[in-house]
Amino acid sequence: MTLQEMIHESRKIVFFGGAGVSTESGIPDFRSEDGLYRQTYAYPPETILSASFFHSHPEEFYRFYRDKMLPLWAKPNAAHRKLAEWEKEGKLLAVVTQNIDGLHQAAGSKNVFELHGSIHRNHCLKCGRSFSAREIAESDGVPKCPCGGTIKPDVVLYGEPLDERTVRGAIGAISSADMLLVAGTSLTVYPAAGFLAYFRGKYLVLINRDETPLDDKCDLVLHETIGEVFSQL
Repeated sequence: MTLQEMIHESRKIVFFGGAGVSTESGIPDFRSEDGLYRQTYAYPPETILSASFFHSHPEEFYRFYRDKMLPLWAKPNAAHRKLAEWEKEGKLLAVVTQNIDGLHQAAGSKNVFELHGSIHRNHCLKCGRSFSAREIAESDGVPKCPCGGTIKPDVVLYGEPLDERTVRGAIGAISSADMLLVAGTSLTVYPAAGFLAYFRGKYLVLINRDETPLDDKCDLVLHETIGEVFSQL
């Protein structure tokens, strides 16, 4: 059975996406040849993007964060737009994403569970006031609230737990889906990759350029880019 036929048959699709969904909007992923983890900084990205590093070296954290984690120029691509279209038609229940760029919402998707948070939400650690990604991008050094508190992005850093409400919503959507479409993720980052175990539906489909540990568990595996696949739908 083809992907098109599976989609046509399904009424409760959930999309689970990783960095590969955003690479076609020009945002580099983490683990590919030219990804963030292959580049050289004073500290490894995993160290910089940790909660302990944020608190101990906030200036160095923000230098990297502004340089590499705030692609405010990026626009939704064909996959983002198609998913928003399916949601509008009532075929798509939800998007569960490991990305923090907000491109699904920019394309029009409403029911989005952002497992790792969002660059578009930032708050003062002292008073809780909210700030936009643009305000963070245009600030200097360690961004401060008028109250004097340090501003922190609402992204899940290494060493921090996932948001419980987001996790419950994502698991609820996946467990009630009749089709789970997994795309652009190596399925090596936990706990996010473990969410697939909650799927009880009919079709498990994987679209990823490289092989993953769950290839043999899927009903259909396409080793292509998301753009190549979605342009044919």
